Amino acid sequence: MFETSFITLFPEAFPGPLGVSILERARKEGIWKWETVDLRPFGLGKHKNVDAPPAGGGAGMVIRPDVASAAIESIDTADKHLVYLSPRGVPFTQSKAHQYAGGKGLVLFCGRFEGLDQRAIDAHGLEEVSMGDYVLAGGEVAAMAMVEAVVRLLPGVAGNEASLTDESFENGLLEHDQYTLPRQWGERGTPEVLLSGDHKRIEEWRFNSAKALTKERRPDLYAAYSKTHEFQPPETGDEHD
Repeated sequence: MFETSFITLFPEAFPGPLGVSILERARKEGIWKWETVDLRPFGLGKHKNVDAPPAGGGAGMVIRPDVASAAIESIDTADKHLVYLSPRGVPFTQSKAHQYAGGKGLVLFCGRFEGLDQRAIDAHGLEEVSMGDYVLAGGEVAAMAMVEAVVRLLPGVAGNEASLTDESFENGLLEHDQYTLPRQWGERGTPEVLLSGDHKRIEEWRFNSAKALTKERRPDLYAAYSKTHEFQPPETGDEHD
């Protein structure tokens, strides 16, 4: 079972979107489980203080290393990835989601205020990971997004696991345009090639759609893809079966 622990000052924020749809079904089926560890009870003094002013002066407050360490040590962290959600961390990617999904579980420290004392990060080997080039009020939302990306990759979670291999970032490109019913919607119709039954042509159209979208919207991804990939249409057997 994949175990996930959220260390947070706001345990009431969970499970949020993790408690619906395929993730909740997977939890009920015993594929994964989650828990919250409330940081406040590990605080010090009458008011259970968890933070203090930054050394050297400056605005805001910083989470104390002794408080953070006590919370981390209350969890079984063996063979789990220890993550501190931080805007200065390495970017979270689909590749990293696969890396985490291959492990035993995650321990996610949801930061607040000006951040976490560096000594706690170093002492516990926390990996600082960022969900994007922006700053949130805390790490809870970022932690939920990360866990959703990871858990959906676990065996048995997705209803159609084949769909996981044909989506954005899995092959270095954004996903191609999608169409469904009705075939004609006002003045807008479905591309004829998708109705042709010719699997080779459909795969080529989807590849070209994905490539064009990536080139337009994510030139950084497109440049990296262009250096290492060439399209080879998959084996489809009878093109009209």
